[in-house]
Amino acid sequence: MRRLVGSRLDEILFRAATGAVALLLIVIVGGIAFELGRQSSLSIHKFGWQFWQTDVWDPVAAEFGARPFIWGTLYSAILALLFSTPIALGIAIFTSELAPPWLRKPLIFLTELLAAIPSIVYGLWGVFVLVPLVRQFELNTPQWLKAIPVFSGPPVGVGMLAAAIILSIMVIPFSSSVAREVLKAVPQAQREGAYALGATRWEAIRMALFYARTGIIGAIMLGFGRALGETMAVTMVIGNNAQITTSLYAPQYTMAAVIANEFSEATDDVYLSALVEIGLVLFVITLIINALSRLLIWSMARPGRRRFLRPALEKAA
Repeated sequence: MRRLVGSRLDEILFRAATGAVALLLIVIVGGIAFELGRQSSLSIHKFGWQFWQTDVWDPVAAEFGARPFIWGTLYSAILALLFSTPIALGIAIFTSELAPPWLRKPLIFLTELLAAIPSIVYGLWGVFVLVPLVRQFELNTPQWLKAIPVFSGPPVGVGMLAAAIILSIMVIPFSSSVAREVLKAVPQAQREGAYALGATRWEAIRMALFYARTGIIGAIMLGFGRALGETMAVTMVIGNNAQITTSLYAPQYTMAAVIANEFSEATDDVYLSALVEIGLVLFVITLIINALSRLLIWSMARPGRRRFLRPALEKAA
């Protein structure tokens, strides 16, 4: 009887401890939001919603608008996602499904090593190696291609293209590592069932990808969140020019970069409050994107998805 009471008490204490840790996370997120809102209250009261809609960033005239930085942050992160997703999925598929054992471990180690490199090192590599390569690519761009707005602009090297490339390199290890673990978690019976129905190796891998699609989407969104908040590497190669343009060659700006560059120089209260509000905007955008990605994952993981899987299995049979 005492042993039963003791085990019951241990279970209650364990649940209380883990619940307190989970509650602590909520308190931390709420505290961050509260402090950002409090420190940016001066800018919020002065500019209101115009802060999100204005392009002017003039500390001398005390006129501040965050739209160029919002554009640069989302544009660079989306480009990095487009560049990195095929490579990350290819690495995950190869290391989990195709690579021989003697090659799998070194590749996994090198992929995870990329995630451990500090962002300032990526930035230095971008300045000395990537930017000259991008400039050479821009100089050799055909004239007919430069007529397209996406490829217009002076060939200076620093700009959105260099920032998107370096962001994609930094995102790849995160997305590929999570996607690899998700694919490894797919039951072997799924692959064996596909082989039993006469599927080729590629078709069996496609079945595994379909089975693990929710986790793969989560891995991609994890990389997207990583790209949104990157600071130093992007600051060193993006050009830091507050403008809204679709050109990959034009220097642009991100929210994290403007905070890192100008926070130490902000002596005016409104200026400092505007920079903190940019941090609040980045915080809100990150929450919105994470919430939307979670809704996407939940919608894909609903039991109703089985009705879409049944025709595929019947077709394979």
